[in-house]
Amino acid sequence: MRLNLRVWRQKNAGTEGAMATYEVDGVSPDMSFLEMLDTLNEDLIVRGEDPVAFDHDCREGICGACSLVINGDAHGPERTTTCQLHMRSFRDGDTIDVEPWRAAAFPVVKDLVVDRSAFDRVIQAGGYITAPTGSAPEAHATPVPKADADSAFEHAECIGCGACVAACPNGSAMLFTSAKINHLNVLPQGSPERETRVLDMVAQMDAEGFGGCTLTGECATACPKGIPLPSIAAMNREWLRAQRKAPRG
Repeated sequence: MRLNLRVWRQKNAGTEGAMATYEVDGVSPDMSFLEMLDTLNEDLIVRGEDPVAFDHDCREGICGACSLVINGDAHGPERTTTCQLHMRSFRDGDTIDVEPWRAAAFPVVKDLVVDRSAFDRVIQAGGYITAPTGSAPEAHATPVPKADADSAFEHAECIGCGACVAACPNGSAMLFTSAKINHLNVLPQGSPERETRVLDMVAQMDAEGFGGCTLTGECATACPKGIPLPSIAAMNREWLRAQRKAPRG
């Protein structure tokens, strides 16, 4: 396959960026999208040019590091991570636009790499359990209803890639934050801190400059792990409940 790539190039956060056009030949349909970018970078290095910077790590759809907007879609035309998107999703001669996540809370570091440390600070605000539990208990020591266990597992699948933010027209992080809150709040171990968790994490999310949620649903459509849209409603209920119980002063 021969492809025409229009790639966002930006030296650093303090400089203006622009789309650059490249032609990549010899692309196998079995390559992943990142392997195709590797091929492009090999050609650029041979020509003495600066390779395109992009985020990646495990390349197995688990870590959430790969973060590209491909032809206007977060992670591309398939509901998967960029590293698991294969070139058979495109046709010979296609022109493909490749851009970084576009969100005020995710500033561009270089080219296709953005700073997603805002997510880390949201987690640090309360996405954990502080109660000492000692060594790992037996699996059946704390009974958990199956519906709660299923819900916790479903929300824990979030890999923090940021596709929800990139896809949202408002740049909202509500789906990410709700996944991190709900997967702990539905479990007995997370229940003692559920009020402070939701209040602190939502406050930090707002402080990071993410946009407001208007429930357009683009976040859930783009999520490669299928975090459902009702997760946001569940978080909102938790937040209202915590607000009513919070001391007034």
